[in-house]
Amino acid sequence: MSRDEGNPESDRYDDAPHPRQTLALFGHAAAEHEFLDAYRRNKMAQAWIIGGPEGVGKATLAWRLARFLMAHPEPAAAAVQSAESLAVPADHPAARRIASMALADIFLLRRAWNDKTKKHFTEIRIEDVRKVIQAFHQASGTGGWRIAIVDCADDLNRASANALLKLIEEPPQRSLFLLVAHQPGRMLPTIRSRCRRLMLGALSPEDTIAAVKNLGSPWSQAPEADLLVAAARAEGSVREALRLLGDDGVAFDAAVRRLFDRLPQIDWLGAHMLADKLTGRDNEAAYETFMRATQRHLDSRVRALAQTGAAPSRLARYASAWDAIRDAARETEVFNFDKRALVLGIFDRLAQAEAG
Repeated sequence: MSRDEGNPESDRYDDAPHPRQTLALFGHAAAEHEFLDAYRRNKMAQAWIIGGPEGVGKATLAWRLARFLMAHPEPAAAAVQSAESLAVPADHPAARRIASMALADIFLLRRAWNDKTKKHFTEIRIEDVRKVIQAFHQASGTGGWRIAIVDCADDLNRASANALLKLIEEPPQRSLFLLVAHQPGRMLPTIRSRCRRLMLGALSPEDTIAAVKNLGSPWSQAPEADLLVAAARAEGSVREALRLLGDDGVAFDAAVRRLFDRLPQIDWLGAHMLADKLTGRDNEAAYETFMRATQRHLDSRVRALAQTGAAPSRLARYASAWDAIRDAARETEVFNFDKRALVLGIFDRLAQAEAG
């Protein structure tokens, strides 16, 4: 397994338990049973795309499956045939070893830590994939499954995606690839064509609250009123609910929405105050909340206009705005540009999309 020793993990939100440590799964019983049914019938595809919105439990499901296969490596075993879910007890050796990253046959691909910048790389690099390829072709430590979890596939660049494709095309025996993807449609078509796709939907507000509470303190101690608001605004994403529950996130999200509601008129004073708040490394959570709110605003506008029969050219303006905003955000992160300029530019782009 891959670990950035002593450094933050790019596939983990703040101090919340990592998906490999999260034993409970909420809201995705059908997807879980699709995995279980394929395994029981010995029809497990060698590569899966687990797709869906960010924060709905895709990585939790991937680790849940990996834990089950490590605990039950033979699909014909009685325990597998009688299983009602992919649950594995917390005291099972496989669960303990996965939680502590102590299983040699599970390989994790994620954005690595950059010691020079003291931040994560913005992409999964080809050298990261090559390390996994080399380890993947070594003898299995247990004689069972080799499992590669990519979290997330959206972070692969073209070179690293092509390197991973070669491994998927020519894997060792009893290999399984689980590709977590927020936007599967943006993956290489050649990778998509070799994977079975399993899409997860947004969680209900009730499941979102249950998942947050399951993470334990301090999230389980949040006031019930804040949990209700966060779950309603998070649109089925536990990760977004956690952002909203931290550092006055609910109030901050409401302030951002008020600025968006005024578009195409821009409250430049409010926009500048917001940009000042998002500047600095200590405000990453607020910055991510703002970017998510921007995406939600664009999505909601497209849905609302589509329902009224708006012309495709008008809808295309919002898609173009999001592409430009996403590219600008990536450049800001890669080159460490000033976030103030990015935030002010986002309001200008949104206003243009609204005004045409």
